[in-house]
Amino acid sequence: MVTHVPAEAHGDERGALISFVEAQRGAVRRSVLGLTEEQAASRPSASELSLSGLLKHVAETELNWLRMAQRKPNEKQRTEDTWGDSFRLVDGETIPGVLAFWDSVARETEEFVRSVPSLDDTFPLPPAPWFPKDAEVSMRWLMLHLVEEIGRHAGHADIIRESLDGKGAFDLIALEHAAD
Repeated sequence: MVTHVPAEAHGDERGALISFVEAQRGAVRRSVLGLTEEQAASRPSASELSLSGLLKHVAETELNWLRMAQRKPNEKQRTEDTWGDSFRLVDGETIPGVLAFWDSVARETEEFVRSVPSLDDTFPLPPAPWFPKDAEVSMRWLMLHLVEEIGRHAGHADIIRESLDGKGAFDLIALEHAAD
C-alpha cells in the first residue's frame, strides 16, 4: 500500500525500521475497516485466505519472531496440527480482539527493539529445513523481515478487500481518516 513513511529523525535507523513495520501493519489493519466479522472471514478468491485470518496470522507471526529475538518461549506457538488455526478466527475470537492482541505485540516489539544495545545483536534461528544450520540473524534483519512478511500479507489483503467490495488502498486510507 502506498503511503509516505517518515523516519522519526534523520539518522534514526531504529525509528525508521519501526515506522516501516508500522506502515505495513496499518495496511493490514485497514483491510478490515467497515467490514462485518462475516465479510472479513469470507474467502472471495481461489485462495483460502480471509482478511480476519490474515490479521490473526500476521499478529501471531510477529509475536513468534519477537519471542525468538527475546529468546523466550512463544505462548502462542503453533504445531502442525494447529497451524491452520493461525489463518482463521476460532473459539470466539473477534476482529477487535485480534487487533487488541496485535497492538500489544506491536508495543512489545517496539519496546524490545528500542532496548537492545545494538541492531547488530543477533539471535539464533530455530532448526528448520528453510533456515541454514546454526544460523543467527540480527535485530536489523528481524525488523526488515517483519516489513517483508507483513508487507507480503498486506498485498494479499489489498486483493481480498478489492474482491469483496472494490475498496482499494487509497479508499481505505480515506475511510480511516474519516473515522478519526
